[in-house]
Amino acid sequence: MRALIVNCTLKPSPEPSNTEALAAVVAAELTSLGVEVDTVRAVDLDLKPGVKTDMGGGDQWPEVHAKVVAAEILVVASPTWVGRPSSIAQRVLERMDAMISETDDEGRPAGYGRVAGVVVTGNEDGAHHVISEIGGALVDIGYTVPAQAWTYWHLGPGPGPDYLDDDKGHEWSRTTGRTMARNLHHVATALASRPWPAPAR
Repeated sequence: MRALIVNCTLKPSPEPSNTEALAAVVAAELTSLGVEVDTVRAVDLDLKPGVKTDMGGGDQWPEVHAKVVAAEILVVASPTWVGRPSSIAQRVLERMDAMISETDDEGRPAGYGRVAGVVVTGNEDGAHHVISEIGGALVDIGYTVPAQAWTYWHLGPGPGPDYLDDDKGHEWSRTTGRTMARNLHHVATALASRPWPAPAR
């Protein structure tokens, strides 16, 4: 089984990413369950605006798209900025919109039979809002979002240190992240054994 984590930090490599640090907890648990995990740092790539799989002109989304459709488990990891998912996360979701019309021989969209979860970090409130926005979009695209398929770390109201700068709340975020990974793996395994039905015609 394969998983892909798309880190939607605004920080280009090699700058340390708080979001990457928490997503790594989920990745480690998935790996312990025998899942092959790959990670993409979307901000490092030239992802053109649009809702097609290939926007041309050096667009690097097709490379990411190939990894997305090869993975049974997808994790979208985003920081919170002005109370919302990052602009990179929005770009990724917009590019994934094309998957709704990419169907198999039975008419099932490409996202069917796959599971998804969300990782969020930030030093102010807004985690549940970001989770609901990203999770809702992934459901629209065709993914199954299991129970407790998320983890987050937020310091609370007002500015303050980042995830990598403060140990407060880390154990809760890590435990929740490990549970998230187990839930994603469990449901992905169940869907693999019983494929999603074709849409009604």
